[in-house]
Amino acid sequence: MAGILAWFWNERFWLPHNVTWADLKNTDEATFPQAEDLYLACPLAFCIFMIRLLFERFIARPCALGLKIQANGPQRAQPNAILEKVFTAITKHPDEKRLEGLSKQLDWDMRTIQRWFRQRRNQEKPSTLARFCESMWRFTFYLYIFTYGVQFLKKTPWLWNTRECWYNYPYQALSVDLHYYYILELSFYLSLLFSQFTDIRRKDFLLMFLHHLATISLITFSYVNNMARVGTLVMCLHDAADVLLEAAKMANYAKCQRLCNVLFVMFALVFISSRLGVYPFWILNTTLLESWEIVGPYPSWWVFNLLLLLLQSLHVFWSYLIVKIACRAISRGKAGKWNPLHVSKDDRSDIESSSDEDDVPPPAHKHHTNGTNGAHGTNGYLTGSACADEH
Repeated sequence: MAGILAWFWNERFWLPHNVTWADLKNTDEATFPQAEDLYLACPLAFCIFMIRLLFERFIARPCALGLKIQANGPQRAQPNAILEKVFTAITKHPDEKRLEGLSKQLDWDMRTIQRWFRQRRNQEKPSTLARFCESMWRFTFYLYIFTYGVQFLKKTPWLWNTRECWYNYPYQALSVDLHYYYILELSFYLSLLFSQFTDIRRKDFLLMFLHHLATISLITFSYVNNMARVGTLVMCLHDAADVLLEAAKMANYAKCQRLCNVLFVMFALVFISSRLGVYPFWILNTTLLESWEIVGPYPSWWVFNLLLLLLQSLHVFWSYLIVKIACRAISRGKAGKWNPLHVSKDDRSDIESSSDEDDVPPPAHKHHTNGTNGAHGTNGYLTGSACADEH
């Protein structure tokens, strides 16, 4: 184990040439980032998760109910043992051949069976109230941490001159405010990483998981090798658009259509300008060019910049989705209300909270005199109102 740790913490990987870990030990005159500082983030992530549960229960939920957001979820599918077995053990999206077999077995028409599966899939999705509570929690945290970041950075020299991130590197003292900023951000993203498995399931689950891993890795890397100055710029820049996104989703759930539209436009402008403009020409410029000129490259420098470039590739992809959603919303807005958060179930998972399907009841089924019952759990038909086909 000692050999593995020695290999992992190799100074020639983490630090510039002729710099050792002993040079960055804390003294009475100066405090430097220490890898063991990050251990605090794990219990703090758990505390943040517990605070979130309390916040959603005692603050977000009353706010949602005050806005007349319904607590009930999608309509439940009528119990049916055969369809339930197919749903849980075989497939949630039966093909035409399987639908034909089920239609003959149950004496139902295929359209009714399709709608049963749609209702059963929707049944597992959370209510609008749960989505609102999740978005309100994220909005509150992002607003707080972004405000804190701006207040902290406006007093620092590296906000106004990014070359200050590299002067006297890595012998840059760690302030209490910077330490707090880093540990809180790392703890929050750790809590997001683990709560992603319990939160509303999104179509972009793997992308968001990759995003959280990249973010946690960037925060950890930049703290351990004392690139914390440029790290604060990256964190603050990313939090700006997240505040507007969660606010837009809250307005959408509360059915405040005009406010939702305005917030989405603001989010799109801030996201695209910050992630495709400020980030590459300000952040990547200093991490790739200015640091090369002032400090020079070393192994962890390459890893750090590769992670930043990975983040930029995600920015490009998400910007494409945002533009695509906005274009569809504008085009559909000509024929009705313009709602960018309800444009496409295929494209909006980064913007909306989940890949929703229409929550609609099945149509009245034609009655058969020889309808089945008992183990099938039906009387040969499903009651409900007629509605459009599943998209």
